[in-house]
Amino acid sequence: MKRLFDFFASFFGLIVLSPLFIIIALVIGIESKGGVFYKQTRVGKNNKDFKVYKFRSMVIDADKKGLLSIGKDGRDPRVTKIGYALRKYKLDELPQLINVIKGEMSLVGPRPEVRKYVDLYSEKEKHVLEVRPGITDIASITYRNENDLLSQSDNPEEYYIKEIMPKKLSLSLNYIQTRSFLSDIKLIIKTIL
Repeated sequence: MKRLFDFFASFFGLIVLSPLFIIIALVIGIESKGGVFYKQTRVGKNNKDFKVYKFRSMVIDADKKGLLSIGKDGRDPRVTKIGYALRKYKLDELPQLINVIKGEMSLVGPRPEVRKYVDLYSEKEKHVLEVRPGITDIASITYRNENDLLSQSDNPEEYYIKEIMPKKLSLSLNYIQTRSFLSDIKLIIKTIL
């Protein structure tokens, strides 16, 4: 049921959002050199790597300068002007509807992480890899201001690993234990709002 809903909702979403996709693509192309989409390797269900799609919000090769998007006052010099708007309203995540159609992701589920951080998971935390990762989940909503939190730390990566990541994983594990179709619909609505 969940997979069927994911497929049709994502397919419908791509059709409805196609005019917005075109506008975003044009603005990205005009503002900076490089492709419109950005693909990054993330870890999915059963601990398998896959490429997650996003609208490019940073300069080319920005990920070679670090994985966390932070900077003084929450401003990261690698992020483009349109990138700030895309990230603020989470519009950079919309191409992940393609990942959902492909069966690599779900609309709702634990956010997929990069391998570097997955390798730090405890045995209990690895249970998040038993389900398809999602575009949104309760941890994404709870930590929607994650960049602001990271920008206030003297060591953002250490703060992410020791403070934020365990709490997000705890929320994701709780979601897995209590998930239902109705709770997924509620999380989708909360995300939109």
